[in-house]
Formats: sequence, structure tokens, C-alpha cells
Amino acid sequence: MIVCKFGGSSVATASQIKKVKAIIDANAERNVVVVSAPGKRFKDDTKVTDLLYQCNDAVRAGASCRPVFSKIEERYHDIISGLKIQSRWLQPILDDVRLHIDAGSGPNYAASRGEYLNARIIAKYFGFEFLDTESLVILKADGSIDSRTYDNIRRVYKPGKKYVVPGFYGSNIEGKILTFARGGSDITGSIFSRALNATVYENWTDVSGVYGANPTIVEDAKPVAEMTYGEVRELSGVGAGVFQEEAIAPIYGTQIPINIKNTNRPEDVGTMIVPTRKGDDLVGLSAKKGYNRITVRKLMLFKQRGIRHALLTMMVVFGVRPAFSCYGIDSIVWYFDASLASDSVLRMMCQRLKDEFDLQEAFVEKGFSIVGVVGQGLPEHPEIVSKCAMCLQENHIRTVFINYGASDLSMLIGVPEGTEVEAQKVLAKALGF
Repeated sequence: MIVCKFGGSSVATASQIKKVKAIIDANAERNVVVVSAPGKRFKDDTKVTDLLYQCNDAVRAGASCRPVFSKIEERYHDIISGLKIQSRWLQPILDDVRLHIDAGSGPNYAASRGEYLNARIIAKYFGFEFLDTESLVILKADGSIDSRTYDNIRRVYKPGKKYVVPGFYGSNIEGKILTFARGGSDITGSIFSRALNATVYENWTDVSGVYGANPTIVEDAKPVAEMTYGEVRELSGVGAGVFQEEAIAPIYGTQIPINIKNTNRPEDVGTMIVPTRKGDDLVGLSAKKGYNRITVRKLMLFKQRGIRHALLTMMVVFGVRPAFSCYGIDSIVWYFDASLASDSVLRMMCQRLKDEFDLQEAFVEKGFSIVGVVGQGLPEHPEIVSKCAMCLQENHIRTVFINYGASDLSMLIGVPEGTEVEAQKVLAKALGF
């Protein structure tokens, strides 16, 4: 049994949905189809999910969502027209969704309706059963998956039947709809794959796999044939966006492979993501910009028991959650998303840290990017460190830090923001991506 997930670009129009049907019909084992909301049809288009968030914003401002919702209705009517589905079937469903949004059902309900409506349409077009995730997927308070989810899915699934499932949402233990992070349909696909012990989880998108380097930056970048769960997680952590990084968690520890494939080129092999693989070669590099860093210093800093936890706890109070860290003899440097706090909040945080912990220094610097080089062979090839450092130096790109050894799958390199694109180009050439 195969679980298939199709992303927003794969189900954005009637013509794309027809491609999806041809893919499903080509293999009788494809029994569960997880779908996203309609994505962009062209570069300057607006995703349906973004329109739904706008609907909720309008209601919060005291207005009706009707003007924005009319654009959503138009999108879905265009789709069903192309699929030769009668509009009178869909209109009552659309009306019900709009009334609930206008009644103040909230952002999670509004955002979830993109997947809900698309799954209803696709199920009708395919002749499959629509299976709503609202009462099946249960999320804990911290956003993790309640184990009862898997029992719920196994209980309703009937072998031999075929289902269309909306991605991106479930509910809390009180039954209120909750959504995952953006890209959360990948997580839904992983949940169903684990629950039903799928032979493979096919993740269909608009590219032919996970590329070794960003193809919009690195000319002639090619998809990687095979990589591990851990390697994908590390690449996603530094910006690679083909597979939602949190979607690894539900099937981590299973033997279920994930095949990243291209809806527009189904004949392409794509990338196979597996629990383990042979070889010690690198699989890719990526970069993520938009980081600030905070540096704290104090003589004998680490002689104070629990100091790191205490500092982090104080930073969280100010809304700052570090993503990467470096440690010195008497200092700590934490890199965090620059959007987490304003300049005034950061100034208050630094002063509070200095006062609370008697620090000699606590200051924030702006404008950094993190480049990650990923592959399970890194520990056996320390020469890669010098190769990367020399490459960046020769191309006049300043290296802010190199973190090698903290992970057996990746090396992180800090560079000034604005140089990450050129850094990826020269590193890809030096490393053979």
C-alpha cells in the first residue's frame, strides 16, 4: 500500500489535478492520497491558504470575509469547471465554510479549509472516499502527535478502498481544529504512512527530488538519488525546502522510504529518502539567511552550574529561541531568527542578562547567514573543512564561524548575510555539487 501526498502546485488547477489522477491510476497500490490547498498558478498568484488567512484577518477587524472569500470561490469554481463537476454540488459547501469564518471560527479553522475543500473536490473527481482528518489526527499542546492518532486511522481504514485525505490539520484533545506549520501536508502524509505501514510514502511536488544544491542558484545542480532521514533533516534545517523537516518525525525509526517525485515529470526517479544508506559521500548544501547573534561573556562562566539553561530561559522570556550555538572558554554565541524580537526588546534583553547573571558582556549583532554542508561521510573527511575555508577565502567571503564535529552529518559555516548566494555557488563548485 502506497501513501501519496501532492503539494499545492500539484493541485492548483484542474489540469494539474488531471495529472494527479493519471499518476494514481498508474499504480493500483496508491490507495491513500493526501492533498494540499491549491497553490500558485503563476509567479504573482496568491495561494488559497493566504486568501483564507486574509478572510480571518477581515473578520478580526470587524468586517465580513465575503469580498476576499469571493476570490476563493472563483478559484474552486474554476477547478470544478475544468473537472466537469457541477457547481451546484460545491456551492453549499463553500457557503458553509464562509459562514463559519464570518462567525469567528478563528485562524486555524480558516486556514484548514483550503485543504478541506480541495480534498472534497478531488475525492469526488476520483470517485474515492473523502476521509477528514479533523477527528483522526490529534495534536498535543506542544504540537506533537498524540499516539491515539495512529489507532484512529487504522480503525477507519478499510483495505482495498481508496481515500482522499486533506493535509495540514487535525484537532486538539478538545476537538478544536489545529493546523500544522506551513507545508504541514507533508506531516499528514507521514502520519498516514506510519499508521498504515505503507510500503513507500510518495511525496509529489514540482521538482524531481531533493537537489544537491539550490538549482536557482547553482547552474546544473542535480537531484540526489538517495539520502537518509537524518540528512534531509539537516538540509531542511539550513533552508532546503523540498520536504517539510518536521515530517520526518512520524516515520523516523520505521523502515518506510520516502520518494520525492515530480508531478509534472512522473517518469523521473526522484530522490529516495531511506533510514540508512551505504557510502560516505556528501549529499548537498543549502543556506538560510536572516540571523542575528547574541554573545555573552564572563570570566569562569561555566563554573556556574546550570548557567546555559538559565540564560536560555531568560532569552525565551523575551521571545528569543536560538537555532545554532557556539561555545568558547568563557563565552557563548547563539544565532537566532532576526524576526523574533525588535531592537528595543533585544536591548532590554541584553541589559537584563547582564544584570541578572553579572555578565561582563551581552550584545547582539545583526546580519548573518548559515550555510550547511551535509553528508554522512563528513567525519571521515576532515579535509572538507579546509577545502571549504580556502574556497571562501579565495573568493573573498568572510567566514564568521565553522562548526565541525557537533554533528556526524553536517558542517555549518557562518557568513555575512548577503554573501550566502555566492558562498553556495563557490562551495558547490569546490565540492562537486
